Amino acid sequence: MSKNKKINVKGTEVTVYAQNDIDFISLTDMTLSFKEGSGLIGKWITNKNTLEYLGTWEKINNPDFNYPEFGVIENDAGVNRFIMSVGQWIERTGAVSLVVKAGRYGGTYAHKDIAFHFAMWLSPEFQIYLIKEFQRLKADENDRLKLEWNLQRTLAKVNYRIHTDAIKENLIPKELSRAETSVVYASEADLLNVALFGITAKDWREANPDADGNIRDLATIEQLVVLSNLESINAVLIHQGLNPSDRLIQLNQIAITQMKSLVNNNRLGKLR
Repeated sequence: MSKNKKINVKGTEVTVYAQNDIDFISLTDMTLSFKEGSGLIGKWITNKNTLEYLGTWEKINNPDFNYPEFGVIENDAGVNRFIMSVGQWIERTGAVSLVVKAGRYGGTYAHKDIAFHFAMWLSPEFQIYLIKEFQRLKADENDRLKLEWNLQRTLAKVNYRIHTDAIKENLIPKELSRAETSVVYASEADLLNVALFGITAKDWREANPDADGNIRDLATIEQLVVLSNLESINAVLIHQGLNPSDRLIQLNQIAITQMKSLVNNNRLGKLR
């Protein structure tokens, strides 16, 4: 998951985020429905059984885990004067299963294995619902990935054999004037935008302030196919040493030709 996401566990919204493609779940959010609140995290991590579980997980999954320091902590745990916080645990042992975040989505987060353990410590019923909702989230993500993969595969097939077809004039890029091609654009992305859409991303945003997304988010399937091609062709032209103005002329002509070929493609029509 590239962004923070929420799952609803018995009426409590729990944040899930990915760090290096590993899912972490907010322990802080999980305590919101319990009267003791986030103070439960401190009680949980000072529990000797909890520390044994955390230590075992780190030994298996973390090659940099500080075993000697864990031995000291394990020996001290259980006595009345023993004090431990999540931050201390991470600092002393180099643990990777727990994370303390600041800011808008701040709080204590844990690897899903640890989060499920904490949920069981809070309430067996809460753990069951947490696992159920987390699995639902992952299933939804997998379904979206499969859909994206199938779309990309279909686009690749269409892209492989561009054929002559009817033309919808409103989708065909305009041929740029000499004055327009002489302008140096700030980025390669905008150079491609002008070649295909005839406008920079900034100018498009100013012309469409209420649009839900940017110029590429709202592009047609045909335009996305051509844009993918333009990116590859532009890389070749850059390697050949062509200046931006000359590249823009060529890319614009290619965009016009390919859009004419793709605009009424039968396979693309099925994807709309």
